[in-house]
Amino acid sequence: MKIIKNPKNDVWFDLLKRPTSTVTDIETTVTDIFKDIQLKGDKAVLKYTDIFDGVKLDEMCVTSEEIEVAKSKVSSELKEAILLAKRNITRFHQAQKTERVEIETETGVLCWQEKRAIQKIGLYIPGGTAPLFSTVLMLAIPAQIAGCTEIILCSPPNKTGQIADEILYAADLCGVTKLYKIGGIQAIAAMTFGTETIKPVYKIFGPGNQFVTVAKQLATKYGVAIDMPAGPSELLVMADDTAVPKYVASDLLSQAEHGADSQVILVSTSEKLIDAVLEEVEMQMADLPRKDIVQRAIVNSKIILVPTNQEALKFINAYAPEHFIVCTENADFFVDGIQNAGSVFIGNFTPESAGDYASGTNHTLPTNGFSKSYSGVNLDSFSKAITFQKITETGIQNIGKTIEIMAEAEGLQAHKNAVSIRLKDLQS
Repeated sequence: MKIIKNPKNDVWFDLLKRPTSTVTDIETTVTDIFKDIQLKGDKAVLKYTDIFDGVKLDEMCVTSEEIEVAKSKVSSELKEAILLAKRNITRFHQAQKTERVEIETETGVLCWQEKRAIQKIGLYIPGGTAPLFSTVLMLAIPAQIAGCTEIILCSPPNKTGQIADEILYAADLCGVTKLYKIGGIQAIAAMTFGTETIKPVYKIFGPGNQFVTVAKQLATKYGVAIDMPAGPSELLVMADDTAVPKYVASDLLSQAEHGADSQVILVSTSEKLIDAVLEEVEMQMADLPRKDIVQRAIVNSKIILVPTNQEALKFINAYAPEHFIVCTENADFFVDGIQNAGSVFIGNFTPESAGDYASGTNHTLPTNGFSKSYSGVNLDSFSKAITFQKITETGIQNIGKTIEIMAEAEGLQAHKNAVSIRLKDLQS
């Protein structure tokens, strides 16, 4: 990890960069695949599954028999762990339900707002070297709570043409209605346009690599909503001498093992803490099964030494991390002052991996600085708010004149007439 000591503001721009390709580098590839799938449907999806996943499929849809076989292969211990995580995720997202908002803004003018579930949603679950069955829980559980009626799931198959058993078990447990063995750009395109096999959806959820992120952004051009731009994982830890170095190191490594394009950052006011963490990183990394991936991610990662907590907070808000861990004596300073972060973890005994799996919060979060303007996935992500109003005779008389004046000032005579005609009838 590269150490930068007391960086001046004029070098922050470079320090804030993520180790990702620019959109223009990969947009042409994504656009070409989208056009092919839009025109050729299943045939194109199967072609790209062969090219990118190295497997020839005759059928993309996961059968009920495959689901039952997968469920039988998941250990009882893991099933119990998944059930506990499901319980906590359900509790936290169930608590986010809101009541109908209703108010009489003027006598006779009743306005209210109600939530309605997004009916058709698509979930993208990364596979590859780490099949993220935990993401199934994070997306399908709030979708169920919100009342989404069609929940389809796409995940890349392995070399034998199968989706990981754990993903199928979690999907069945959480009410996913259809599962498909497709990944990457082709999965996002299929959910956008629909094919002979796959129905199009209204909104797509789920993290992925840079290609998936760009594909999701392209989907919005075709009228499909997305949860957020969610690319390679990232973590920023703020730590001082009250932090436990081996804990900090374990947290940095936990995110580095997601992929070579992940980024982890340590910000600290203590050189002593930095030295101890670096030593721990080397020791712990040596024993990791995904050591090669971690090492490549560490190359993209940085340690920032700053003189004060105030300077640290400015940098952290500018970086806008996906995950933000605070291990400092004055944690409240950072908790109260953080403006841009996907999810915050406080104290020596709150590892980021708790949020990844079982504490209850959602782990699908904005990356690449998008936490400046996006929230992580929550219950509201799966619904939309519809406003209603009902105006009585008294109500239209109370606000009618205001509407007439404003409409006339904007030069919209028909708008004014819609009120004037009613007021005239009431006066006769």
